[in-house]
Amino acid sequence: MNASSLTVAASSSPAASPSSVSGAGLLLWVAVPYVCLAVFVAGHVWRYRQDQFGWTSRTSQLLEHRGLRWGSPLFHLGAFMVIAGHVVGLAVPASWTEAVGVDEHAYHTVAVWAGSVAGVAMVTGLGMLCARRLLSRRIRLGTDRSDKLLFPLLSATVLLGIAATAAHNVFGAGYDYRSTVSVWFRGLFALAPRPEAISGAPLLFQLHALTACLLFAAWPFTRLVHVWSAPVGYLVRPYLVYRRRNGAAAPQAASRPSGARPTVRP
Repeated sequence: MNASSLTVAASSSPAASPSSVSGAGLLLWVAVPYVCLAVFVAGHVWRYRQDQFGWTSRTSQLLEHRGLRWGSPLFHLGAFMVIAGHVVGLAVPASWTEAVGVDEHAYHTVAVWAGSVAGVAMVTGLGMLCARRLLSRRIRLGTDRSDKLLFPLLSATVLLGIAATAAHNVFGAGYDYRSTVSVWFRGLFALAPRPEAISGAPLLFQLHALTACLLFAAWPFTRLVHVWSAPVGYLVRPYLVYRRRNGAAAPQAASRPSGARPTVRP
């Protein structure tokens, strides 16, 4: 795959003009994202004010730790890599990466293969965590309604993203999502929606974007809120000094004459 093939693939399905976007397109690519973002922000404020004791990942390590030992690191490592890739791919325009010497061919090559590794790690870890929750009766009984919503929605978002990458950029002719999906994404935050930019994107990319919007709307009401409580302060806090208990103090105390008052030292 080279840069010219990506350009041809992107130009083969030109984006529609804003005036030609249907009412359903405006609903899906303007109204739904803004509603989900509003729920995301307001939901976090409400959750923090009303449920600070529930602001936790609700770990089940004490109930079962073997599956968690491998599943959790794989999922979190893959998630961090996937998020970093999405930030660069969606928020950073192609002209910026080209300005620092990274052309489209180099960018897409790194993005596809690094994203594939990150996606496999994330899916493997998520699969282990889901299997652990389904197969362990003690953990299954501790699964609340928010988890029953979160795990299927998160799985659908991840699998659709991997399917879109594999179908179009690994086994397909190549698709330059930075000229369509990324333009739509940046337009939302610039308060200049561009629904026509994503309306012509392949179906898998559209479904991935929609499930991601729904995931952001569900975020404040699930265990995902613990992302904002990462223990970063532990990296810079002072050491806690522990003193070893003096083992010779007990015999000395036992040899004290009866009635003698102990010596109190500050």
